[in-house]
Amino acid sequence: MKLYAAPLDFRSIAREFDVRTGFAPELHADAAQLEDRFAGSRIDARSVPLVTIDPAGSMDLDQAVHIERRAGGGFVVRYAIADVAAFVAPGSGVAKESLERGQTIYLPDEPARLHPEELSEGSASLLPEVDRPAVLWTFELDDSGEVDAAHVERALVRSVARLDYEGVHADMQADTVHPSIALLEEVGRLRQQSSLRRQAVNLRLPSVRVVGDGDTFELVIEPRHPVMDYNSEISLLTGMVAGRMMVDAGVGFLRTLGPADTAGEAEFRREARNLGYPAEEVSADIGEFLASVDADTPRGMAVMREAQKLLRGSGYVDLSAGEPEVHAGIGGYYSHVTAPLRRLIDRYATEVCLAICAGTEVPEWVKRDAPRVIKTMGRSSQLANTVEKASLHLTEATVLKPWVGHNFDGVTLKTGEDAARVFIVDPPVLAPSTGAPEEGVETKFSLVRADPTAREVGFAWPAD
Repeated sequence: MKLYAAPLDFRSIAREFDVRTGFAPELHADAAQLEDRFAGSRIDARSVPLVTIDPAGSMDLDQAVHIERRAGGGFVVRYAIADVAAFVAPGSGVAKESLERGQTIYLPDEPARLHPEELSEGSASLLPEVDRPAVLWTFELDDSGEVDAAHVERALVRSVARLDYEGVHADMQADTVHPSIALLEEVGRLRQQSSLRRQAVNLRLPSVRVVGDGDTFELVIEPRHPVMDYNSEISLLTGMVAGRMMVDAGVGFLRTLGPADTAGEAEFRREARNLGYPAEEVSADIGEFLASVDADTPRGMAVMREAQKLLRGSGYVDLSAGEPEVHAGIGGYYSHVTAPLRRLIDRYATEVCLAICAGTEVPEWVKRDAPRVIKTMGRSSQLANTVEKASLHLTEATVLKPWVGHNFDGVTLKTGEDAARVFIVDPPVLAPSTGAPEEGVETKFSLVRADPTAREVGFAWPAD
């Protein structure tokens, strides 16, 4: 469905929530001068033909991967992570700024970066055909994809190719995948079937973006190609190993997420049935049900977004001050260690893992900053979620505004007293509606409100 609207501008959201998209000139200058503080103590891993896989055009490349078969069976996975701590010295201007920001905040038209681009898209980024300092994880997996051994150390690496999801997806279709990731699908599938991962609530949330030519705009669900999930499994593997390593050592930072309560599960199953999913599928384990959902369809997108409500109480735990907690979306202990260019806590958690593997003490700067890091991550995660929702709601209200008074096909997810929560199929929108249509019934709804200033849309039933 083509929707006509004015061009979108997200500056109002940046101003409202005090999202800083730029850096002071002196921080740009400082970032441009940063060098590897551990240059003389790295193993040389430049012979490993690592590749990066990211959205097309990305320059802040956190991870590079290489997978090969292990002699005697199984796999060896090497996963290089940008060594941001090698550049960001404790107490430096760039370090202080990152402790304020917490993470990169993604506005649709411009990111508010954690670090100046001289670092995040330059010297620390794992760009192709240049030597880069990295933290190199090596995993030995058995034939079923379970971990036999894991190790992490500082290394000098050299990526041989910058790949993107669309290109890798096309290569998989044509059976011309880059040799370094020829086994990614096989390992990714095995990890998805892991004993811990099978029943985890894994939210494969597709992106909704606006495409247009300046006059005509369309809300489109971006395809979530299987390679995205396979690549995510390598990151999840790393975080799970790091989390287990920290719990065993009694030190470190865990990412936590509580499980759904009984009432929340019941409401989700009802909404999934109302979206048209068969009762026998919905009544199965929620993790297994979500794994079967095609997230690229409007209904699949809706059920994934509704499943977000199952997982609440996300946060971080410093094991020096709290008890271990699992991550319900993962199925076990988990730590953020794979995106230090975009997330503050990864820099700190990685130092813990390096110390554990080397048998050394955790650096004092990690211990000293721990309370502030936890606090900043909580605040910035809440901000990121708020900005993401505000951007989506602004987009929906803007592209729908000229269509007030028109009817749209939809389905009722939940009905209350003369009010309902509905899913509009095209464009894919979750919104409130007046009236009390029967749950699970497909019908037409009238768009009665689309206010970009308030970032709200509303429908009415029965349709005019």
